[in-house]
Amino acid sequence: MTSIISRKRVAVSAVASTSKKRKVEIEATALAPLHSYLSCTVLTLPSSTIAVTTTGAGGSTEDVSDIIENLERDTMGESWRTALEAEFTKPYLRKLKDFLISELKSHEVYPPGAFIQYKSSGLPVNPCMRQAGDIYSWSRLTPLDAVKAVVIGQARPSYSVFHCSNSPLIPRQDPYHNVGQAHGLSFSVLPPTKLPGSLKNIYKQLASDIPAFSPPKTGDLTPLAKAGVLWLNACLTVRAHKANSHAKKGWESFTDAVLNGVLNHANDTGRGVVFFAWGLPAQKTCERLRIDEFKPMSLNARSAHPSPLSAHRGFLGNGHFKRANEWLQENDRDVIDWAVLSTSTRPVATMSTTG
Repeated sequence: MTSIISRKRVAVSAVASTSKKRKVEIEATALAPLHSYLSCTVLTLPSSTIAVTTTGAGGSTEDVSDIIENLERDTMGESWRTALEAEFTKPYLRKLKDFLISELKSHEVYPPGAFIQYKSSGLPVNPCMRQAGDIYSWSRLTPLDAVKAVVIGQARPSYSVFHCSNSPLIPRQDPYHNVGQAHGLSFSVLPPTKLPGSLKNIYKQLASDIPAFSPPKTGDLTPLAKAGVLWLNACLTVRAHKANSHAKKGWESFTDAVLNGVLNHANDTGRGVVFFAWGLPAQKTCERLRIDEFKPMSLNARSAHPSPLSAHRGFLGNGHFKRANEWLQENDRDVIDWAVLSTSTRPVATMSTTG
């Protein structure tokens, strides 16, 4: 009898070990499509072993501080780094960095996510890439001079379960907060993440406005970012699984400076820019920054948010993408190739984990 019980215990232990290993493999798969640290190209490491260690569990204080202190120098696109240089020494950004350093010491934060290291046979473990580079991925994908349109982003509305029927529902404006989703562009998700409802509705309206557009299976909006669409969230980081956790910490002031940079550049160069303001928070941002006063250098396209909760109240059928290209043509600018999403394919990084 004792022998039978022992064998059962061993079997249960083996199943538990296998389950834990499988969980690691699943989470690693969700993190598979990673951008490289500086050039934002996708990493393919078919023969390497990837060790994923969250900063809260294993990242040293020195590593965290170094990443955040040098984030703009190391990961921001040159044109934006020059345009936003005055912001880097302002007190609000100092407070924001102190907050991020504190968060990263004890929590998983997106899009920084994790420290990624790889082992090559016979070599010591060396840092390969830090996903913190994705916080400013928009700045590398869409240089200031290339901006044709700005999506003042709400990655996904997040509503409280408890609210009065007559109270307004306030969507958040921060990145997606689950594993493998956020990568620095509003509304965008990397494969294998399923398409969020808001993005499905964006694709529906694109298909309605642009005859050449065919909805892709991926939610990665990188090709459109490279085509001149700046996908910008109001907050650029978020604690894992906790929406709005980094709101009112300083990011809003920083992204306001980004939007002002776009407006000032349009005014200085005489090259008009389209602003998409979907949902009340985005529209209030436009009002606060007085974007309408920059006419004829800007087109402010407003409507309901593309969320499934509100898209039927004015987003679907708004004709924004068609109108944007018409306006750009009227103002002597090249149109946006919205159909580039239909033809672009991007490789997915491969990753193996040790259980």
